[in-house]
Amino acid sequence: MQDLLETLLEENFDIIANARSGLRRDYAFPKADNMIKVVVGMRRSGKTYFLYQTINDLLDSGIVKEQILFINFEDDRLLPMNAKTMGALLDSFYSLYPENHHRPCYIFLDELQNVDDWHLVVRRFFDSKNVQLYLTGSSAKLLSKEINTRLRGRSLSLEMFPYSFQEYLKHHHITTNIKPFGKMSYDMSLQHLINYFTIGGFPAVQDMPKNEWRETLQAYVDTVVLRDIIERYNVTNIALLKYLVKTLLRNAATPFSINKFYNDAKSQGFKAGKDTARQYLDYIQDAFLAFATACYSPSERGMQNKPKKIYANDNSLIQLTSTTSQNLLYGKLLENLVYLDLRRQKKKIYFYQTSEGYEVNFLAIDPEGQHELIQVAWDVSDPKTLAREQRALLAAEKELGIQGHLITAKEYLRHFNDTI
Repeated sequence: MQDLLETLLEENFDIIANARSGLRRDYAFPKADNMIKVVVGMRRSGKTYFLYQTINDLLDSGIVKEQILFINFEDDRLLPMNAKTMGALLDSFYSLYPENHHRPCYIFLDELQNVDDWHLVVRRFFDSKNVQLYLTGSSAKLLSKEINTRLRGRSLSLEMFPYSFQEYLKHHHITTNIKPFGKMSYDMSLQHLINYFTIGGFPAVQDMPKNEWRETLQAYVDTVVLRDIIERYNVTNIALLKYLVKTLLRNAATPFSINKFYNDAKSQGFKAGKDTARQYLDYIQDAFLAFATACYSPSERGMQNKPKKIYANDNSLIQLTSTTSQNLLYGKLLENLVYLDLRRQKKKIYFYQTSEGYEVNFLAIDPEGQHELIQVAWDVSDPKTLAREQRALLAAEKELGIQGHLITAKEYLRHFNDTI
């Protein structure tokens, strides 16, 4: 075990050093020495690179390499791995550097969902060592259920998504903070936004030709479906699962009903019950591939009985599957972008339907409990479009007593330009 560990340490520190030349992500672990830090997100979103970034920060602060352990549990040399062998691997780190028993260490454990009963080892080291623990996983349950029940309030967590629009601009060395924000500035910023919609935010695909971009993104989706859903949950109706994934991504930013999907799947020859479809939807959300947002209601039961709206982890996944023309697609992509921005701000997100059936895209609640209504429209230069969007927003404001605002592409870019 120690021979393998030394090989891993040698290889990993070479990779970590090379990561210094990459884009610095707009994320940071909470500063809390007495807590386990956790980051979760879809595969290829940049979680591992974020760990490299954190390790390089530690090295820059004077921490020596011998105090740092990075293990990627996707490494085939470590599979299969269980709690016993994981514990032995971490113990060998202290055997390799005995002085670590008497000084703080920094242990980074990447893609922990691949290890059964990982929490037993994490808790032992957290309780018995002077150690800072950093965990990542591609399962939402690692963030919520498993963390809360198994680590019992000892962790702080964050969600990681592919590049935001701001990170995309930084990657491509694009400067948009231009004032005054006139017609020329708007036209240039709009083209950057459309390019971002086209490419998406996954770091590795930013500079790929279109054919490689498509093949790579499809491979991402296929890997998530296989590794994070089929294998993790022993899914047997694989054809139905893949059909559901395609349906969700193709219909992002639109209402989704399990009943309608069940009837559609049945007409296509798929055999499965509604409960199976609901379960598969939970699996897809757990893997961070797509998300279902509830219609806001004062009662929990009222939210459960209404259709949900679906949003994708990244706009590139919508582009990958969409059959809609680009002009019609822009409104969906802007709405999906606003949803992801709200997620990054750690807000609870719902949509709202007024008593007359008008829809407002988002009712967002921030961590302090402040509510806001948000209506998203790509372009409201047509007076009829503006009147329709404002009608829904004003009706919702009146019913809920919550302030709302309308976000168009122009308003999004103007606000973005003012805040960067």
